[in-house]
Amino acid sequence: MNARFYAPDAHAPGDVLALPDDEARHLTRVLRLKAGDAVRVFNGRGGEFEATIDGAGRDGVEVRLGAVREAAREARVALSLAQAVLKGDKMDDVVRDAVMIGVAAIQPVVTTRTEVTCSALKKGSRVGRWHRVAISSAKQCGRAVVPAIREPLTLETLLRVIASERSSGSTLMLVEPGVASRTIALGDLDPAPPPEATLMIGPEGGWTPEEIQAAAGSCRMLTLGGRTIRADAMAAVAISALFARWGEF
Repeated sequence: MNARFYAPDAHAPGDVLALPDDEARHLTRVLRLKAGDAVRVFNGRGGEFEATIDGAGRDGVEVRLGAVREAAREARVALSLAQAVLKGDKMDDVVRDAVMIGVAAIQPVVTTRTEVTCSALKKGSRVGRWHRVAISSAKQCGRAVVPAIREPLTLETLLRVIASERSSGSTLMLVEPGVASRTIALGDLDPAPPPEATLMIGPEGGWTPEEIQAAAGSCRMLTLGGRTIRADAMAAVAISALFARWGEF
């Protein structure tokens, strides 16, 4: 398969457009492609095209779009991952894996045991970083959709948003067995896939009892067996398990 590149301005065959700077550098400095080489281009919204490099140099890269390609199928369930922000660069791995498996959006969440604030995340341009990770993951796994990386919210704000929205989907809060009065095992979920859903996963230290109580009115408490799983691996495990339950795999 020809190398794939992200070009958000790609619309229709015949268009000539410039690749974003990061993509242009990857094309010229890493892959060392040149004018006339065949590539593929996707716009992050589901469109994918054959393309030919029109020009590649220090000033950038231009490609000419060719035939429309059939994009990789997206998951039937539009699953949003509401992930408590993890320490260091662990969120990069969560974003990479969640995009690869097929989530529709990622909502970073600041909780009681999260060791960073929303303002610090904004100041550190973390959303932009995670967006770049999402693009890279989409390129590697063949998706033509780049999931939205939303602005971080506190758990309190997110719960207000969830409570105010009337959705045909469901919100599932992943908890440890025994920490909530009403829980459901993942294997007992209705196997009929909902059109959309939100999966909430806590930080390294887990949710506090107060957070679980606050979420009980708008979230279903979901358990995933008795094993202890690293916080940075939990999203990949839980998303995969949900998709398997809903017949996605």
